[in-house]
Amino acid sequence: MSSKTKKRPLFDPAIVKKASWDSLKKLNPLYQIKNPVMFVVEVGSVLTTLLFFHALVTGKGEASPSFILQISVWLWVTVLFANFAESMAEGRGKAQADSLRKTRRDVMAKRLAKPDPSAEVTQVVSSQLKKGDVVLVEAGDIIPMDGEIIEGVASVNESAVTGESAPVIRESGGDRSAVTGGTTVLSDWLVVRITTSPGETFLDRMIAMVEGAKRQKTPNEIALDILLAGMTIIFLLVCVTLLPYSLFSVKAAGQGTPVTITVLVALLVCLIPTTIGGLLSAIGIAGMDRMIQANVIALSGRAVEAAGDVDVLLLDKTGTITLGNRQATEFISASGVHVGALADAAQLASLADETPEGRSIVVLAKEKYGLRGRDFHSIGAMFVPFTAQTRMSGVNLDNREIRKGAADSVEKYVQRMGGTFPPDVRSIVDDIAKQGATPLVVAEGSKVLGVIRLNDIVKGGIKERFAEMRKMGIKTIMITGDNPLTAAAVAAEAGVDDFLAEATPEAKLKLIREHQKGGRLVAMTGDGTNDAPALAQADVAVAMHTGTQAAKEAGNLVDLDSNPTKLIQIVEIGKQLLMTRGTLTTFSIANDVAKYFAILPAAFISIYPALGALNIMGLATPQSAVLSAVIFNALIIIFLVPLALRGVKYRPLGASVVLRNNALIYGVGGLIVPFIGIKLIDMLVTAMHIV
Repeated sequence: MSSKTKKRPLFDPAIVKKASWDSLKKLNPLYQIKNPVMFVVEVGSVLTTLLFFHALVTGKGEASPSFILQISVWLWVTVLFANFAESMAEGRGKAQADSLRKTRRDVMAKRLAKPDPSAEVTQVVSSQLKKGDVVLVEAGDIIPMDGEIIEGVASVNESAVTGESAPVIRESGGDRSAVTGGTTVLSDWLVVRITTSPGETFLDRMIAMVEGAKRQKTPNEIALDILLAGMTIIFLLVCVTLLPYSLFSVKAAGQGTPVTITVLVALLVCLIPTTIGGLLSAIGIAGMDRMIQANVIALSGRAVEAAGDVDVLLLDKTGTITLGNRQATEFISASGVHVGALADAAQLASLADETPEGRSIVVLAKEKYGLRGRDFHSIGAMFVPFTAQTRMSGVNLDNREIRKGAADSVEKYVQRMGGTFPPDVRSIVDDIAKQGATPLVVAEGSKVLGVIRLNDIVKGGIKERFAEMRKMGIKTIMITGDNPLTAAAVAAEAGVDDFLAEATPEAKLKLIREHQKGGRLVAMTGDGTNDAPALAQADVAVAMHTGTQAAKEAGNLVDLDSNPTKLIQIVEIGKQLLMTRGTLTTFSIANDVAKYFAILPAAFISIYPALGALNIMGLATPQSAVLSAVIFNALIIIFLVPLALRGVKYRPLGASVVLRNNALIYGVGGLIVPFIGIKLIDMLVTAMHIV
């Protein structure tokens, strides 16, 4: 499932083989009637087939059996090509589902009598577990079903679901307490409360969504279906009235022959929007497949489509806009303290600190002051770990006690040691905070040595991405728990349009509702239970796979990589889906014009010879003109299948520019290509003496 794995080729032989067989099964009229355009084509195929057998048996057909047969064959091919396009899109999704299904298996679970790792254990098959059961999972065990950790901390291998080989830490009491069935505990143990019933696990839902079994048509698809059905009914009425009109015209003109039913069926099929009608379903399914390739599970097709219409992006600061790890950038010593002494003490206090901030302090001291890293074990140092209560960490060695941490915590520590907090250090701390950075104060015993400046590092290229979003008319808002000064500094550097500081769940929810009241579609990401209300309210809600069950239940998209920046890519995929549908609709309607010039003159030229002036393509005969148009109508569907599956290449342009390019490329192209294609087919048909 990893987005880093090699992607399947567009026309995988195994998928093509299955799609070809599925194309035949979808000829069932009960299935075809769901697509009014292709249902009309199938009815026309059946009608011309009956006309062929009538002409063959009686010898008194409305046209030669050969001509009727060729029209009938290409009409059937048109239906099959449309079915093939849909089956290819479904097949790519089902291939993903098959790989997921292989990870799902029954395993033995250790069910606990009560939520206590020392409680009595009963061995049961995972399929026998019920929602609310509590299980013990130890090193080497497979987590039997989705659940929430209620006790313990462990390293978990989630590669079966996410494709990532690096293990992750899962623990109780935080936003990373959710675990997924089928993943493996590598170390330590966990007590897990089962949160789903058999058949309703996250993996089961993923399989169902990937297979498209529960995929519902989106509002835009429904609206387009209604438009296509309306156009089909209009052209159907037109073609039906042409038969009595041609009979009347023959009598009135005293020459020519009435238009045949075969030619009227060909005219109808070529005039109704068969191209987009045949590819519409494939476009929607392929959009969800592109989400899957990005390691995002779409819980509804509506969510993918809504992503393309997003007006506002709410983005978390840490890990999305910034690297998520603050980096030490400067040592600022207190009055009377040499900066080298501050750097030495800061490095000693950080030797055993494995956090990115701690490592950056060691590196900065080495690069700026030549202080080489020392092994705190070899120098007999005792490391003092950071705790949420003390908000400090440090080291004790050779009668020295060095601490680094938040300014107020270090101030209390220094006062307990009999010292005072210098006013100049307080001023340094305030200045750093106002500039949007984080100050860490370093003290040795009762003496304050100075301040370490930590900066949130804005991700490279993120400012340019936000500029692209702005060109598309999308407003970006940074959400952070930081104070307004820090938030403003990071927002300015990142180039977002607005920010929400000291964000609470209530504030996020209020912000989303305010934008929605203005008629805007809002997208956001989240991973915690406190994000669930806002996720439930957002139009596009991307829940992190590593997040809580509540967050995943509230979202309509789940990012298996748990990468908050994926939201930008999701919006791009959604816009690509809408652009693909729009361009192919434009092309489909435009190319009907060329088919009109091919078939209509051919149908009535024997009655009204003056219509020969409309034969601007110089087609050889009326029969070759009709057959060439029908052949082109079928072939263009299969030629456009790669475009439907891959999607139109996305470019961050404004709506007016996209509309103009769409009209120029696919509108004009839809007019020109059929003229060229039909003419070439006519030349080939004539040269081969097919008609």
